[in-house]
Amino acid sequence: MGRLFESPWAITIIIIVVLLLFAAPKLPGMARSLGQSMRIIKSEVKEMKNDGKDEKPSAAPSASPAPEAPFEGKIVNNPTQGNASGDGTGTGTGAQS
Repeated sequence: MGRLFESPWAITIIIIVVLLLFAAPKLPGMARSLGQSMRIIKSEVKEMKNDGKDEKPSAAPSASPAPEAPFEGKIVNNPTQGNASGDGTGTGTGAQS
């Protein structure tokens, strides 16, 4: 009996058997938790690698698009506000053109 416990393989097998007998109901939860932790670590490492690479430097300053020139727009009033003329003056005379 003394020679059985001298081998590291025998001790390893006994530990595995004891774990399977007493911790079997908890193993799926532990494996799920370990998988979630690994996914979180993986995503954080990926985020750390891409941290400074999100900004794309422009090739040349002239390559940036010019801002659009302002344009004249038409004011559209809500008919429930009392302006029936539709000319944007707010007179509310009711005359329609």
